[in-house]
Amino acid sequence: MYPLFQNKNILALLAIVLLIALNFDIIKSGIDSDFFGIFFSIILFLVGGRKTNFKVNYLLVGIILILEFVAYRLHTKSLHFLAIAMFICLIYYGFTKKFSFIAFICILLFSTVFNKFFEHLTAEIKQALCENVYFLLKNFIKIDKIEGVNFYINGAKISIDTACMGLSMFKTGLLTGAILLTLEERKQKLYFSIFQIILFSVIVILLNIISNYFRIITLILLNCTEENVLHYTIGLLCFLLYQVVPMVILIRYFKPKKQKIDNEIFKTKSLQILSVLTILVITSCELKNNQNHNLLENINPKYNLKQGKWVTEEVFKIETPEKLIYIKTPVHKPLICWTGSGYKITESREIILNGEKIWFNIMEKNNLKYKSLWWYECGDKKYTSFIQVMFLKLLYNEPIRLINETSEISEPS
Repeated sequence: MYPLFQNKNILALLAIVLLIALNFDIIKSGIDSDFFGIFFSIILFLVGGRKTNFKVNYLLVGIILILEFVAYRLHTKSLHFLAIAMFICLIYYGFTKKFSFIAFICILLFSTVFNKFFEHLTAEIKQALCENVYFLLKNFIKIDKIEGVNFYINGAKISIDTACMGLSMFKTGLLTGAILLTLEERKQKLYFSIFQIILFSVIVILLNIISNYFRIITLILLNCTEENVLHYTIGLLCFLLYQVVPMVILIRYFKPKKQKIDNEIFKTKSLQILSVLTILVITSCELKNNQNHNLLENINPKYNLKQGKWVTEEVFKIETPEKLIYIKTPVHKPLICWTGSGYKITESREIILNGEKIWFNIMEKNNLKYKSLWWYECGDKKYTSFIQVMFLKLLYNEPIRLINETSEISEPS
């Protein structure tokens, strides 16, 4: 064996220190976004780790290569952070031959990648839940109409807050499920199969949707949509009643059967780790370079760029008496930005404008209503799917932008 690989503990420690030094800001940002989730994932890894005959090293190397390829092409720091987390899991497995699939799923869920993915779905999920609540409650109480997440009952408007089907509640349910699975493994001194873990995770997701469904019903019936003690109490009770209690009951029917594996069957090769480390270092160096988004490249001449200004390097703003126009990177989804600024989204749907699909939103703030049109743009074509435009950028590395046009809706005199 080469002298370089004679003390693997020191080499592994140096590799981790090198990655932390190169990516300190990225790692700090990733941990700050969900410290407790990452902390509990590490605890689950240490407590629930077990020897397995599954070739985990090949799985992790494959995931890291995919993540780093996408991170390098799209300049995505969140994917690079997740790849670093996978590399640490690879080293841990290489030295201990232990792995926790439960904790592995938690690491994925508490990553900033999942945060972004879920944020792009939250508004649509919440709106679908509200529509189903409307179809149920209209048979029992008089509801004038529903607009997005706003219910009109007896002339009064009741708005459902963004916490319903929110990211924190979703993650809390899945983390609770992961803890229950780990405790059951420790209690039985046996292990769940990968299929059992995935099945239980799917059930937890369904329970989360059910919990939010009944939470919305309760908030409407009690006319309690303002954020107060009763509001939070209802959310906590629905979480306990429709998520925690069913999980505690269902875990009894999920019997771990796998025995502990005592023999070390597979070994993680030093060359494998060194190759992955090299790729991580290359991507780390690339992400330190400033990215040129080319947001205004070949922009439609109808946008008078002389009237605009850069808000940040990712957002260009054009303000006219008729409308407000934002030209942004694709990650700045308008629904998230508007709700974060205190606007209520009352309607969101796809429409066809000039033969192309775009998004149409109605929102309000301070008793004023606004119409918002937005779409993703690649070349001279418009798209409504974030995943689709990211795939196009991954393949062709062409500039992608998001255009959002907003104007006030005048009330009829």
